[in-house]
Amino acid sequence: MKQVLIILFVLLINNLAYATDWESSSDFRMGYVEYDYANPPSKTSSGRIDSRGVYLSSKTSILTPKYQNFSLKATVAGVTDFGINNSEYETRNYVFDNGDKSSFAIFQEFFISYLDETNNLTIGRQEIVTPLVESDDYYFIANSFDAINYINSSVNNFSFHLGYFYQMSGVWDSGANGTEFHSMSDSSFVDKKDKVNANNSGVVYGAVEYTDKNQRFKVWDYYTADLYNMLFLEYIYSNSNSNFSYNLGFQIVNYKEVGALASNNYTNIDYSIFSIKFDGDLNSDLSFSTAVTKYTNGEGQGATLGAWGGFPTYSYGLAHSFFNMGSLQNSMVSKIHISYDLESIGLTNTSLSYRYTNYALDSVHSNSEDYMILNGIKLSYSSSNGGYFKAIYEDRDLDNADGAFAVRIIGGYKF
Repeated sequence: MKQVLIILFVLLINNLAYATDWESSSDFRMGYVEYDYANPPSKTSSGRIDSRGVYLSSKTSILTPKYQNFSLKATVAGVTDFGINNSEYETRNYVFDNGDKSSFAIFQEFFISYLDETNNLTIGRQEIVTPLVESDDYYFIANSFDAINYINSSVNNFSFHLGYFYQMSGVWDSGANGTEFHSMSDSSFVDKKDKVNANNSGVVYGAVEYTDKNQRFKVWDYYTADLYNMLFLEYIYSNSNSNFSYNLGFQIVNYKEVGALASNNYTNIDYSIFSIKFDGDLNSDLSFSTAVTKYTNGEGQGATLGAWGGFPTYSYGLAHSFFNMGSLQNSMVSKIHISYDLESIGLTNTSLSYRYTNYALDSVHSNSEDYMILNGIKLSYSSSNGGYFKAIYEDRDLDNADGAFAVRIIGGYKF
């Protein structure tokens, strides 16, 4: 019944857009994902299980005209596999909920916003991008949040942020049923007892950002009562000349337990992440990105990292589903990424990338593994008329484990 109502809603808003000066947009994407761990469901061994599947997702939005700087937006979205996938091979695909591997549809956005030269206020269900809580449509449907957020830019070079997230959906990043909306505390990855103690807490945040011609500095703080506090600091320096442009970035993220979670031992959270990056563009067809990230020896990394869509560190691999070696506690990660624009050989709007990521692990915390190495290749295409395509292959070499690889091929059309 829910899917039928959403289909009717899509037809209604498209008719409204044609009949009025309202704006409508749609995004249809189809893709194939596979994670091969050399461990099929029929094989009884430890570790993650081979996963693969074909999916189609659709998203349709309508945006009202501005009236006195106010506007309203509504979005519906859904995913289906047409019933052709083998559910035994869908444990790592992060498209359907693992407890109910079936097609679903949601009202993903419904918000009112106010925007003028210095104020930006949004209230309602929305996709959001901040350093630690973001939309993150890594697969088929982006995360969505019931939230209030405000940005003020009345002071030159500064922006001030204040907001509150109450609940979210998102199969990839939610610790609850990601095909439905759950409170931010329930969507975290802490122990179930800590989720109960948090009593459906949301996330309160505040931030200050400074930007000028060459510099950008961010300070963000997120607080979830009876779970943990997250402090994010980042400084980026950018410069360029006729032949070369670059940016140098430093980043610190700190996670610290608070309230009821700090009063018990169900989950322990007290660690930091330090990152540095150097990215460059040769003002030709070649660009590169390098980064090193250090995780401190404190506890709780598995209960927080990426829990609500934020992947702030500079050194991730291309496909984020190989972390079956335990914790990143006390580890160091380094990355080299090279991208080449293929326009010079006649392939317009097309790029080819290679990424090497090395995880120097602490075997005490990582299931006796000392290292993990990822080698990945990505082919990307996007056209001015709305078509897009992305294909990723990534190979994993994990100490004391079988080799593994990931494939992600997604294409679509926006109009």
